[in-house]
Amino acid sequence: MSSSAVPSPLGPRWSRWIGRFLARVVWNTSVVGAHHVPVSGPVLLAANHTGIVDGPILLGVAPRPAHVLVKEEMFVGPVGWVLRAAGQISVDRDGGRAALSSALGVLRRGDVVGIFPEGNRGRGDATNARAGIAWLALNGRAPVVPVAVLGTRRTGESVNRLPGLRRRLVVEFGAPIVVERSATVTGREALVTANDAIRTALADLVTHASTRTGLSLPTDDPLRERRG
Repeated sequence: MSSSAVPSPLGPRWSRWIGRFLARVVWNTSVVGAHHVPVSGPVLLAANHTGIVDGPILLGVAPRPAHVLVKEEMFVGPVGWVLRAAGQISVDRDGGRAALSSALGVLRRGDVVGIFPEGNRGRGDATNARAGIAWLALNGRAPVVPVAVLGTRRTGESVNRLPGLRRRLVVEFGAPIVVERSATVTGREALVTANDAIRTALADLVTHASTRTGLSLPTDDPLRERRG
């Protein structure tokens, strides 16, 4: 599969069971609000991002098979082979045009795309979001379901560290939001407005879920601190 091809819907149908095994057996994952995910049609799952297992966990607990955008550095060796076979989408974080094209094809087919708007693993508080998800929501005419993923990384842990066996994790799905472009605004204005709405919805959900569960977000951001 080329980087800009639309992945087959067959991959997530089997690979989600691997994610489910990781979520339910390797770790102790509670799922809240899965009913918020529409049962049919295109959907974007917008999740916060703190640790390396966020993608597999999201894939495993989502009520529908999903194609998750994964950084291109992961598509090497045996892991890369599994990711491609699983129908996941390689994204170049310097541009990502090919990944967005692939994801748009999935949405137009009526399927589900998972994306981490923050781009990098960090604190996971959704204080920032890249515009790719807003572009997909507007062009793919897809509702956006915010998803809070908690517990996959704790303060002081590397962003590449696997959580301990049977660690408590929580995934909470929020109510979907719909963003549309009005005829009276420019495409740029619509993109900014949509991105702000998505980021705010995700940040609010993460804050609410963290308070409700007692699972705090990590207070450090190793990748940013390393660059700084």
